Amino acid sequence: MAPSAVDAAPSHPARPRILVPEKVSPDGLALLTPHFDVDNTTGLSADEIISKIPNYHGLIVRSETKVTAEVLQAGKKLKVVARAGVGVDNIDVPAATAQGIIVVNSPAGNIVAAAEHTVALLLATARNVGRADGTLKEGKWERSKLVGIEVGRKTLGIIGLGKVGLKVARMAKGLRMKVVAVDPYASAEIARQEGVELRPSLADILPEVDFLTIHTPLLATTLDLIGEEELKRMKKTARVLNVARGGVYNEAALLKALDEGWIAAAGLDVFSSEPPAPDSAASKLTKHPKVVATPHLGASTVEAQENVSLDVCTQVLEILRGGLPTSAVNIPIILPEEYRKLEPSVQLVEKMGRLYTQHFVGGKGGMIGGRKFELTYHGELAKMPNTKPLFAALVKGLVASISDSHVNIVNANLIAQQKAISISETFQNETKGLLYANLVTLKAHDNGDGGKEGSQQIIEGYTSDQRAYISKLDRFNANFPPEGTLIILHNYDQPGKIGGVGTVLGQHGINIRFMQVGSLDRGLAPPQEQAGNGKEGDNEALMILGVDGPLSGDVIDGLRKSEGVLDVSLVRL
Repeated sequence: MAPSAVDAAPSHPARPRILVPEKVSPDGLALLTPHFDVDNTTGLSADEIISKIPNYHGLIVRSETKVTAEVLQAGKKLKVVARAGVGVDNIDVPAATAQGIIVVNSPAGNIVAAAEHTVALLLATARNVGRADGTLKEGKWERSKLVGIEVGRKTLGIIGLGKVGLKVARMAKGLRMKVVAVDPYASAEIARQEGVELRPSLADILPEVDFLTIHTPLLATTLDLIGEEELKRMKKTARVLNVARGGVYNEAALLKALDEGWIAAAGLDVFSSEPPAPDSAASKLTKHPKVVATPHLGASTVEAQENVSLDVCTQVLEILRGGLPTSAVNIPIILPEEYRKLEPSVQLVEKMGRLYTQHFVGGKGGMIGGRKFELTYHGELAKMPNTKPLFAALVKGLVASISDSHVNIVNANLIAQQKAISISETFQNETKGLLYANLVTLKAHDNGDGGKEGSQQIIEGYTSDQRAYISKLDRFNANFPPEGTLIILHNYDQPGKIGGVGTVLGQHGINIRFMQVGSLDRGLAPPQEQAGNGKEGDNEALMILGVDGPLSGDVIDGLRKSEGVLDVSLVRL
């Protein structure tokens, strides 16, 4: 057995910290302790979690800890909340999304455990195992009162033919049961291969089934899915099971159905409040003689706890290292191999966004809000199945120098809406005549006065050998790496300009790391308004300088006053 995380372990200020306020299998935590400070402190109250969470970058919980909006707002450093299990009812996912916090779970770790527990309750309700055990422990011998039924040749109805539902179906077929199911998203072909009859609606199976089990998440559409009307349509000999989420059955209706004999029995593992509140319908159900009740044991096996711990801890490790999860609740799934292909372009697009804000907006007193952006992916990038990281990278780059918003793939859409930034994506699969395999074009449309469409700016870039390059900046062709401190000069293309700029920088002790001259793209129309005092139509160029040294306002002012210089911008990437 792997060692567990120790609360008293020395803290490393530079290392991210993870709070684990519930018992989680040490096998998973052992993956984290070499890289992070892990505090496995159980028994914390809600107020204690809120007071501690500002110091942590990750939070791993099971089902008991309530990760509320207050907890998330207090967790200023939080990057990930991990649920060691399937359901995330105890996590305020919208609040996490708004703050850019990734929420992950482990949908596959306890599939077998949940399915087996469903079958255990099915058999227990069929053979009155709970009552038989209880009365025998009381010294009674009530054999004649506890006659059960056989499950072979009976019909099992499954609502939700996902991973757990399908596993239950396979086990039920092994018990020689007939299996019917309702799931609008299920594959008819897979159902047929497993010997499951898919039905169009819940109403079609209720009068037919001898056992009914639900395996769906708790959503607005599944809350109180089974109420009085549905229970009245079932056989009086039918039995219902719930190892999914409390609330999919209306508990008051289920209690009434058992009391009045609409159905024969129930096997329940989950409840709308856990533990059930005193005198609630859930509490009365746990005590009902026709109910076999267990305290949320569906995932409580040694194997399942190890599986979900290893799964979510692996994801937390990946996220805090800058990677992507495999089972995120609030972002689209991106395969690791896909992200590896995208990663250089993600860095490029973020730099393009930063370059845009600092070059076209920052020094001119403008605003990003209200502008329309179009990202066009060319060549290999246009064939990628998921470009969400590129979209997020652009938003992050655009707002980085003007806002302290924490932008990532989780909340990029929300931040863009809040900042009144409109972004569209276009995919150009044509590769004929394309100079670069991973080319990205960013076009920005600036709204003029009175709502009329204003000027358009263009930045174009590509990646090669894992490095990013800018190949076009507005009306000028170029080829420079978007990194470090850059001075970008718009000037007339006349002899002596380079020498004059070098003199100004030299006087201020500024070292030039590289210089690139961008020539005017003759295919583009001249600007509507010419900056500076030059004449429209004169030959123009961009001078891009990568520099080292302290840059003051005097340096930029000195460059602006140089003869033939139309504009100067300072960009830090």
